[in-house]
Amino acid sequence: MPTPGERDDLARRRGDETERHEVKGRHETPEERADRRWTELLQEVRVAQTGVQILFGFLLTVAFTPRFTTLAPTDRTIYVVTVVLGAATTGSLVGPVSFHRIVTGRRLKPETVVWASRLTVVGLMLLLATVASALLLILRVALRGPAVPWVVAGLVVWFVFCWFALPCWALFRHRARK
Repeated sequence: MPTPGERDDLARRRGDETERHEVKGRHETPEERADRRWTELLQEVRVAQTGVQILFGFLLTVAFTPRFTTLAPTDRTIYVVTVVLGAATTGSLVGPVSFHRIVTGRRLKPETVVWASRLTVVGLMLLLATVASALLLILRVALRGPAVPWVVAGLVVWFVFCWFALPCWALFRHRARK
């Protein structure tokens, strides 16, 4: 069976332009598509996991610092919420790896990609909440002013724009052109 690139080369050599342009996008089998999507998803998860691991590691050390005992009850609550969110985020972003490991070899790659993708999106939403909560805690301790919630809200809007709104807008524009 020829690879997608070989199919295009064969069609080009035969001068068969209609065969080359009839099917848009990649010429790949469902298995090839699942393999490609899995590889892309793993790269995305690696990037997100690194950031989460650094943030979560930092959060875990905070409770053992001398300054932690001087935190106001509200700040301690924000800290606990942030740690729990960080743990949930880690679970969601490590989930695709364990999911793949458990079902590998059972011819479930397309389904695995769908579930892993869903876990990754949940992980990104949890990461947004974790970062917002961490920012709130850090800025409350550092600034102690009425501007803190506004700064955090502005940054959350920025993250939502970068992480979700822009990709959704690009997807909507692409679908509208079809």
